[in-house]
Amino acid sequence: MKRFLSIPQRRSLSSSFQRAPVTVFSEDETLTRESARLWANNELKPVVRAMDDVAQLSPTILSSLFQNGFMGMEIDPSHNGSGLSFTSACLVVEEIARIDPSVAILVDIQNTLTNNAVRFWGSPALQEKWLPRLATDTVSAFCLSEADSGSDAFAMQTTAQLNLDGSYVLNGTKMWISNAEHAGVFLVFANADPSKGYKGITAFMVDAQTEGVSVGKPENKLGLRASSTCPLILDHVQVAANDVLGDVGMGYKYCINILNEGRIGIAAQQIGIAKGCFDITLPYLQERKQFGKAIGDFQAMQHQVAMAATEIYAAETMTYNACRLKEAGLPFVKEACMAKLYSSQVAEKTAKVL
Repeated sequence: MKRFLSIPQRRSLSSSFQRAPVTVFSEDETLTRESARLWANNELKPVVRAMDDVAQLSPTILSSLFQNGFMGMEIDPSHNGSGLSFTSACLVVEEIARIDPSVAILVDIQNTLTNNAVRFWGSPALQEKWLPRLATDTVSAFCLSEADSGSDAFAMQTTAQLNLDGSYVLNGTKMWISNAEHAGVFLVFANADPSKGYKGITAFMVDAQTEGVSVGKPENKLGLRASSTCPLILDHVQVAANDVLGDVGMGYKYCINILNEGRIGIAAQQIGIAKGCFDITLPYLQERKQFGKAIGDFQAMQHQVAMAATEIYAAETMTYNACRLKEAGLPFVKEACMAKLYSSQVAEKTAKVL
């Protein structure tokens, strides 16, 4: 019995598994990344401090995000979207977070959560109604968390009562909702049948102009101040049957699936934060002089910089590996969770050390 493959067999096997490294991107992805980097440096960077001071997103920045196609990256061009890859969306989130994570959160939630939920499970009518708007002028918010359902997100109290005509009445309060202040539509998770527990949870697309919908006062946060975080109050909100996203009672599955993808977007944000710290630090290492030379010439400082660069690269590799697995239709949940965890640790450590 042969124990080893012959050379021709090995070559054949090797050629069938040739793949680009996960940190090598396609031409479209590279161009998208460069476009986002230019935009972030030229348009976003000059207003970051002002937005942080007043805890408000600039309307000009919001408009520019739509004009540059950053709010509908995976949406098909037939719905006015950019038709880009999931990896492209994460690259854009990373580049924007490199300058301002507040704006990156807005872009991340729009692309990896709401847009994809509508793309994956929305009816043709719901897609036709919302995807063109999400790509061109409408901010969305993902509404899951409540005051008494933090880690146990599915222990929600928001209800959706069925009417005789098939419509629903939504009542409840969602808490800590990112993008709420600027949202034109809310993806709301509510329980349509509390007797079934989490299996009654259903997803609804709720227009912000619907009677009974109101947004509470934004949280006064220490960081990410240009990103609004507000309660959403639903007071006898009438929602038509065709505004149900997917099937009744399947909201919990949709939520789990979409949050798994969202974790990769969060990892990309953290990489951007770490790289942003790195970008600020490197010039300073040459500008700051001690004992007659730049502090960057001291070996102890070089060790810290080398370690930070290594950890950022490791986080980047983990994150874009998760992207590629997701795009290939392969299991990616474990990798997404690991990338989110490690990238967050790297971002915090880089900010502290550098």
